[in-house]
Amino acid sequence: MSVAPVSTLSQAAVIPFPGARPAEDRQAPAPRTLLLSPPHLAGDEMEELKATIESGWLAPAGPTLAAFESRLAEATGMGHVLATVSGTAALHLGFRLLDLQPGDEVWAPSLTFIASVGPAVQMGATPRFLDVDPISWTLDPALLRAELSAAARRGRLPRAVVPVDLYGQPADMPTIAEACAEWGVPVLSDSAESLGSLHHGVHAGVGARLAALSFNGNKIITCGGGGALASDDGGLIQRARRLASQAREDAVLYQHETTGFSYGMSSVLAAVGLAQLRRLPERVAARRAVHERYRDGLSHIPGLSFIAEPGWARSNRWLTVIGLDPARTGTTREAVRRALEAEGIESRPVFKPLHLQPAFRDAPRAGGEVAARLFETGLCLPSGSQMSQGDQARAIALIRRACGA
Repeated sequence: MSVAPVSTLSQAAVIPFPGARPAEDRQAPAPRTLLLSPPHLAGDEMEELKATIESGWLAPAGPTLAAFESRLAEATGMGHVLATVSGTAALHLGFRLLDLQPGDEVWAPSLTFIASVGPAVQMGATPRFLDVDPISWTLDPALLRAELSAAARRGRLPRAVVPVDLYGQPADMPTIAEACAEWGVPVLSDSAESLGSLHHGVHAGVGARLAALSFNGNKIITCGGGGALASDDGGLIQRARRLASQAREDAVLYQHETTGFSYGMSSVLAAVGLAQLRRLPERVAARRAVHERYRDGLSHIPGLSFIAEPGWARSNRWLTVIGLDPARTGTTREAVRRALEAEGIESRPVFKPLHLQPAFRDAPRAGGEVAARLFETGLCLPSGSQMSQGDQARAIALIRRACGA
């Protein structure tokens, strides 16, 4: 079947059909849907995909995958990287490398996505949730230190601590790592949302024994899926690489001393990621610009706040998140969310704290009041790196109206 040229189709679209209303009587088209964090393609993914397919390397091996892992090591400043099928797989490998056993405790902030502890729970561990700092919204280092000291007195230290770089905001890794090192507790950083973020002048996750990244479709850099495990310990990543390929030993025959997983990223996904990674600095700049426009347009509203960026941090601003104090704004997070939804603008409440999730109703915790308050008042706003200023202005105007500003 032949297809008419675009110009012909455009002309045909304005030819009236029998019974059609005059153009001046038709309703204006509805504004297009504005999504929270849609993928932003670089433009040269097809070139990388074509080269990879023509090379014949499609499996989790080959030059494209090696190049992607090398570029990730450069971008993060961590010496060794393994690309995986997902960020959750990277976390699972991390727990396996830290020798997590059934009955062990894993500590994490309550304000996070379930994947931060999901693999540990599936391995038989017990999660323990700690509250977050009310300013940075990340794991409270002072609370962590106090809880580690108390746990040492009880003789039950955690097997691992999992700080989370929430919405791109890096956790205070040096302080967290120092507290954990005092008791010999390893740190596995959930840096799934923070590619391109910095703490104390280094990349988010640096200072942890292991860091997990994500390239899900909504992340600042995407492969359409996938993740990575990074570390400055080459031995750990070498072990992870073997585990990710079914724990097959380096032998001609199929030799296995233990069981593993099929967790390696395919070269096809790596090709997409390789093209995307070249754009990382401009993606971070674009998301930070989106955040600043929200600040310029909304910060004058009494009772409306943003996640603070400590002086030692530089967030990639993966998502811009606001807090709404009902007593001062005269509205609620849910009312604003519904007002945006009615106009085709996607927004979402911040993560429901894990200590409030039915799956973890019996899990031990320390605090949680801050996380619960942030959940009740926090709203994630559309933050895509290719969102137009016009679309963002529409969202800002609706939020102002909902707040009576």
